[in-house]
Amino acid sequence: MLSSLDISTSALVAQRTRLNTISGNIANISSLQDEQGNAKPYQQRFTIFQTAENPTDPNGPAGVKVASVETDDREPLHRYQPDHPLAIKDGKWKGYVAYPNINLNEQFVDSLEATRSYEANIGVMEITKNMSRQSLSILA
Repeated sequence: MLSSLDISTSALVAQRTRLNTISGNIANISSLQDEQGNAKPYQQRFTIFQTAENPTDPNGPAGVKVASVETDDREPLHRYQPDHPLAIKDGKWKGYVAYPNINLNEQFVDSLEATRSYEANIGVMEITKNMSRQSLSILA
């Protein structure tokens, strides 16, 4: 039963990372500059999960872990704003400002999915805890 707690805990940690990534995307939906102040829109990030192996039992249940947090390579959204201080000065997009290509609805749906998964894993942990408590009461 304790391995089920480990699996649920690993899922909670992974979903927390996913929610942090989503909240970063939402927080930077209007960011037009990078950390150095260059005119470069924020690029959406997303979390990649991977199966985590169980070190104590190679045939036993595994968990989940965050393999990486990747950056989306989609083109930014361009809006024609020639008077904007960050407008592109020359080339194909002259007079346009590059905005992050982040779909807010997509981020909200992803956050709901992560939240539901988080809640489901907490439910599994509660059931496991109750089963353990009942098993101990039968033995006592």
